[in-house]
Amino acid sequence: MTVTLKTHMKKVLLIIPILLLAAAFTKIQPLQPENKSEIDFYKGSWSEAVNKAKAEKKAIFLDIYATWCGPCKLLKKQTFTDKNVAGFYNTNFINVSLDGETGDGALLAQKYQIPGYPTLIILDFNETPVHATAGFLNAKEFMTFGKQGLKKIK
Repeated sequence: MTVTLKTHMKKVLLIIPILLLAAAFTKIQPLQPENKSEIDFYKGSWSEAVNKAKAEKKAIFLDIYATWCGPCKLLKKQTFTDKNVAGFYNTNFINVSLDGETGDGALLAQKYQIPGYPTLIILDFNETPVHATAGFLNAKEFMTFGKQGLKKIK
């Protein structure tokens, strides 16, 4: 009986380091809070975003940017990651961010005759622009921009 116990102990002692190693290399994902800390941009096509806006009867926030644009990068890093901004925009809009030099973004940049990057547009769910601006906005200015856009829709 002691032979069996020794065999089991050896197996346990071999398994423990393996489990410890596995635990050390396992990345634990934190639970995501309901209130995201950044704007949640729709990942599908423009037409899918418009259909989603119509279905949910929500306005659309459109960010048209360029990959080389400094103010665009600052907007994404500072303004779009503000918790209050994220909560407001995620609640009230279908948010879309498109590169104005490729694909749907280039078509919309031409359609809406954007003056520069970044261009921020609020549209109703029928794709009618109701409020727009170009350039960097801090979180407070961006909140005001969004609220003014919603007032023009309602």
